[in-house]
Amino acid sequence: MDQPLNLNFASDNTGPVAAPIMQAMVEANTGAAMPYGADPWMDDVRDRLRALFHWPEAEVLLVATGTGANALALAGMVQPWQTIFAHRISHIEEDECGAPEFYTGGAKLTLVEGQDGKMTPDTLAAAMAPVGKKGVHGVQRGALSLTNVTEAGTLYSLAELDALTTLAHEAGLPCHLDGARFANACAALECSAADMVRGFNMVSFGGTKNGCMAVEAVVLRDPARGWELELRRKRAAQLWSKHRYLSVQMRAYLEDDLWLRNAAAANRAGQRLASGLRNIGADLVWTPQANMIFARLDRAAHARAQAEAQYYILDDAERPLCRLVCDFTKTDAEVDRLLEMVAG
Repeated sequence: MDQPLNLNFASDNTGPVAAPIMQAMVEANTGAAMPYGADPWMDDVRDRLRALFHWPEAEVLLVATGTGANALALAGMVQPWQTIFAHRISHIEEDECGAPEFYTGGAKLTLVEGQDGKMTPDTLAAAMAPVGKKGVHGVQRGALSLTNVTEAGTLYSLAELDALTTLAHEAGLPCHLDGARFANACAALECSAADMVRGFNMVSFGGTKNGCMAVEAVVLRDPARGWELELRRKRAAQLWSKHRYLSVQMRAYLEDDLWLRNAAAANRAGQRLASGLRNIGADLVWTPQANMIFARLDRAAHARAQAEAQYYILDDAERPLCRLVCDFTKTDAEVDRLLEMVAG
């Protein structure tokens, strides 16, 4: 019997758990295993991520949520009287409910302008210029946080990442990469994970949007900060007692490049959808480069599509803006059915 079409394009979070990851959890679900990260799988996860990033001494902490990963990483980089430079539509600004500010003890976000969801060296320099000039009366420079894939569905090239992280390091700022869709960025850029992270000090390596049940890795290039992050993770209620279920998810995710294969599948579906939308006259707000698309469609097109499909409509303009995201399971038939409904 044919499987019913899955027409939920609201988020890659709506996708299922990848079969190898679910199977790994089932296999781990027997007998006893030491808690809090002392399970027998965690050492292998740490070694695999060190090798993937070419950071041989890196520390790795697993948490269950992307918000937890970003907030903990940033809390380990800045002091409460400092500021984090981030793009105006970054996830840590728009969708973390103040978690970075809360877990850093009050560090401010300084928002940086830039088209297509990306800052540039010029806009970053302009944002940094006045910070720290008021002595004790103003916040001090703290860190730079970038996101790839961006919240606009676009990509920083490796050269763009290098230019921004170099500028930040020259100003004495450590750099954080929000990698909720890290795998999608690597697949789209056809680059290695090591190339993606070469300018960064901490990375949030995402799994949940790409086939895991609930696991993200905070990867610290400098192991000297590891104990502090361990304490912060515990204090933030992000240290799982039954940690084995995080470890085996991440291990299976890394096995045989499942993380990259899933992302490539999601990107292919996203690019098929983007091409089809262009062909039927949708206005694409930004050029989609991975698996996330922002498009303006006629109200009638939305009405037809949402009779069967689910996705977010973001405004009530004459041609309302919507966000469409493909997870790694999206088939050609599902993408084509959505396009058929939109076209009418």
